[in-house]
Formats: sequence, structure tokens, C-alpha cells
Amino acid sequence: MKKQKDKKYKDKTYKDKKYRDKKRKTEKWTDIILNIFWPRTCPFCGKVNYEGICEPCRKKVDKLQIQEPRCLKCGKPVRYQEQEFCHDCSKMEHCYDRGLSMWLHKPPVNHAIYQLKYHNQRYYARYFAQEICRTYEKEVRLWRPQALVPVPLHRRRRRRRGFNQAELLANEIGEIWGIPVIPDLVKRVHYTGYQKKLDPWGRKKNLEHAFAPGADPAALPADFRRIMIIDDIYTTGNTVDQVAKILKSMGIQKVYFLTISIGQGY
Repeated sequence: MKKQKDKKYKDKTYKDKKYRDKKRKTEKWTDIILNIFWPRTCPFCGKVNYEGICEPCRKKVDKLQIQEPRCLKCGKPVRYQEQEFCHDCSKMEHCYDRGLSMWLHKPPVNHAIYQLKYHNQRYYARYFAQEICRTYEKEVRLWRPQALVPVPLHRRRRRRRGFNQAELLANEIGEIWGIPVIPDLVKRVHYTGYQKKLDPWGRKKNLEHAFAPGADPAALPADFRRIMIIDDIYTTGNTVDQVAKILKSMGIQKVYFLTISIGQGY
């Protein structure tokens, strides 16, 4: 029975890989054509730049890159080298094991994420993924994730937006690192509205019962034990926590996360 489940899962993964490879070839030619009529721009200033991030913006965002010392749990910057955890992580217990983010959620990073999510600048996800993979390759190798799981959107919001920005980011990261992406392993079952206007307690309450398993845990391979969650922003950690909670209820032993940006710790 175990061998049959593993074979079924591997067959599905192989078919998904063939589909993704075909899709990427199509997207490559689409990108070439689009670049002729709609040139790529720097995600941070919006000026035409075929290389991605322009030099002036590179200098700005380098100052926002998360450096040591950082929280040993969520990765937020902390004030002192001897400080192990940020204020939030010292006060609450998380379901995930550890996480990292690329930049502080400040201008121009927050504006770039806004453009990605609400102005259909989907190709920004590629630039963000390249920066994340270049910066955190060593750490992720130590984590050894077996799959990437993007934080799911509710079908109503996905239908309105047309895409899930976390899934776009996960696909780009997965392609660079050769890690499979499983977007339907966790699903969003309740529409929760927007979180940004809620306080930490309100965010946590709003997300209770928002997620559920999207696949039968019994169908996963027996050695499937390490997952990395992908999202755009980490604020209080409630969203990542709820997804991690579902994954661990499915038998996943280690859950990590990567995001583009994170709030300021102290």
C-alpha cells in the first residue's frame, strides 16, 4: 500500500513537472514578445530597466535587507546580539519552526509588493524570487524542504485578482532551486476579508478555521516531512501560523517560511 501511494504521488509530481516545463517554455516566448511592446521596469521605481532592479533602487533596498542580529524564530531584526527572540516571538508560541524574509516592509519595498498584488505586475515575482534565492541559499539548504506551499487565497479573492501572488513567488523560487510547488496542499475555506486594518488579536481571531487540508494526508509519501511556506509579507505571523498548524496536523514535522518582507522587530 505504501509503495502504491508513493508511486501515485511521484506519477502526479512527474505529470505536474511536465506541465510546468511546457508552461515555462510558453511563458518564455510570451515574455520575449511582451518585452518588445511593454518593456520591463524596475519593481521599486517603475522606470524601464531590462535588468530588473536599477542601481539607485538597489542602494535603497540594500539598506532594508534583513541583517544580523535577527530573531531566531521569525527572522525579524532585533536590537542586541544577545537577544534571541523579538518581542512578538518572546510572547507567543508559533506553529512553524523558523522563517526568513528578504527586506523590511518599508518604502520602496511595500510599494513594489502593492504593485505586484493590485496592479498586475506579476513579473515582479521573478525579481523578488531571484533576490531571495541569492541571499538565502545556504540557509534553505540546511532546512532541506521537500516542497513549497504558497499561502492560499480564497477562491473569491483569487477570482477577483486573477492570481495568487504567493503562488507566483513560490513557482519562481521552485524553478530556481528545483523544489516542487504544491499549491493545493492547503486550501482557504473561509473568506476572511483584509487583515491590514486589524490589530494582532483581531488578525488571529479572523484567521481561525480559515484554512483546511487540501489533500489527503494518507496520500503523501511516508518520508514527506519538511515543507516551506511562501508568502509576500510577514506581519504578526498569524497567517503563516495557521497554515503551519494545518500542515503539522497532516503529519509534516518541520515547517519553515520565506517572505519578501517583514515588519520591524524590537
